[in-house]
Amino acid sequence: MGKEGILLATDYHTRKTLLLKIKDTGDQEAWGEFVELYTPMVFSFLRKRGLSEDDASDVAQDVMRAVARAIENFDYDPEKGTFRSWFFTVARSKLNDFFRKQKARPMAGGGTAFMQLINEHPDPREEHEWELDYRRQMFDWAVEKVRHQFTERSWRAFWKTALDDEDPAEVAAELQLSRGAVYAAKARVIASLRERIQTVAGEWDLNVI
Repeated sequence: MGKEGILLATDYHTRKTLLLKIKDTGDQEAWGEFVELYTPMVFSFLRKRGLSEDDASDVAQDVMRAVARAIENFDYDPEKGTFRSWFFTVARSKLNDFFRKQKARPMAGGGTAFMQLINEHPDPREEHEWELDYRRQMFDWAVEKVRHQFTERSWRAFWKTALDDEDPAEVAAELQLSRGAVYAAKARVIASLRERIQTVAGEWDLNVI
C-alpha cells in the first residue's frame, strides 16, 4: 500500500494552533517543530528542480527566513486557501530569485529547461507534488516520534500489514503472534500516528483497513 496510501487527508489544513504558535517569534519550540517538518520538504522541492545540495540548503534557509518575516501578517483562513499553498508560493518565489541571480551563468543543461524553471507561473502539477511531499514528510516525521512507543514485534506487525500489505495470517505466523494481536498492534500504531499528526495538522483518514 505504501505510506501515501495510509495518509489520506480529509480536512487537509495545517492546524491553526501551530500557526498561532509560530506567529509568536518567541516560541522557540513551535518554530523548531515547524523547521523540522518543513525544511526537508523545501530542500527536496529545490533538489528536484536541479539545485545542488549546497544551493538547495542555502535557498531553503532563505525560504524559512522569508516565512519567519512574513508569518506575523499571515491571516489563516481555510476558505481562502491553505497555509501550505501560501508556503509553496514563498518557496517558488525564492527559487525564481535564485535563478534570476544565476541567469548570467545558467546551470548545466540550462537554456529551455532554465527558462521553464524561472517561469513565474508554475505548472499546477508542482503544487500537487508539493502536497504529496508534505504527506510523505508528515508520515516520516510522525514515525520518528512514535516508533519508540512500540515493541519490535508490534511495529513489524503494523509495518508489514499496513505498508507492505502482507497477509495478516502470514504476518502472525512469522512473528509468532495471534491474528488478533497483529490487528491490535496495527490499530495501536495507527492511532498513535494519527494523534501525533493531529498535533500539527488537520484531521486525517488513515485508511489502511
